[in-house]
Amino acid sequence: MTNKKKMTLTDLFRKKSESTPITMLTAYDYSQAKMVEAAGADMILIGDSLGMTVLGYDSTVYVTMEDMLHHCKAVKRGASRPFLVGDMPFMSYQTDIADAVRNAGRFIKEAGVDCVKLEGGASRVKVIKAIVSAGIPVVGHIGLTPQTATQLGGYKVQGKTAEAAEKLLQDALMLEQAGCFMIVLEAVPARLAAIISEKLSIPTVGIGAGAGCDGQVLVYHDLLGIFDDFVPKFVKKYANLKEHTVDALKQYCLEVEARQFPAPEHSYEMEEGEFERFLKRIEHELA
Repeated sequence: MTNKKKMTLTDLFRKKSESTPITMLTAYDYSQAKMVEAAGADMILIGDSLGMTVLGYDSTVYVTMEDMLHHCKAVKRGASRPFLVGDMPFMSYQTDIADAVRNAGRFIKEAGVDCVKLEGGASRVKVIKAIVSAGIPVVGHIGLTPQTATQLGGYKVQGKTAEAAEKLLQDALMLEQAGCFMIVLEAVPARLAAIISEKLSIPTVGIGAGAGCDGQVLVYHDLLGIFDDFVPKFVKKYANLKEHTVDALKQYCLEVEARQFPAPEHSYEMEEGEFERFLKRIEHELA
């Protein structure tokens, strides 16, 4: 039976101290949130990845604050136990610290999530400090940062050279010092991610960063085999729901065309006497 107690920061830190992996999944709407909660996940990330998996963009950069708040509210209605992470979209925190704090506050006040996540290393220290000072918990995100993937040369593994690896370690330490309570490591060599995780007192959650992180996150649509426009190496498909879903939809279309659906068991009927009375009342219209 799934534990009904709301996950807290204390629970997440205890998991790190006990070397118990943290489970995180993305979700973007009410029904997905209910299923992720039923599965027992510790955290739900309402990620700007919804730009691709739900909204059909070819990048996350087109996602707006209103998009994110809309989906965060839906997830909040579907899941009460997991710790909810709202992903701050591109240009919601990069231009002005006051705007960044205001936008982070909207995630908490309007959407009801538990914290926000933003991308970037040393360059984000000031804005992270300001958001944390406002009383809003922050998850950092380094390594492959999709919002700035163009600057990184595309969707590529980060930290592959000694110099780049050292910079990622320093970025992680600076994010911790700035007040982040957790850091997502994306597309980072496994041994590097393990060292970063050991050096930090806060939890790390990996996506394509090996088993040495304090937790793992995958995108809902990737894990279930729903989205296949682009499948990173680090994705493990636990199901192939796209194939099964398309098969079911095809069967529905075929049955409708053959008048096999709806069958009597899917239909409602009037009592025979009432139907006869109805026919008598409209005799003149049927003549």
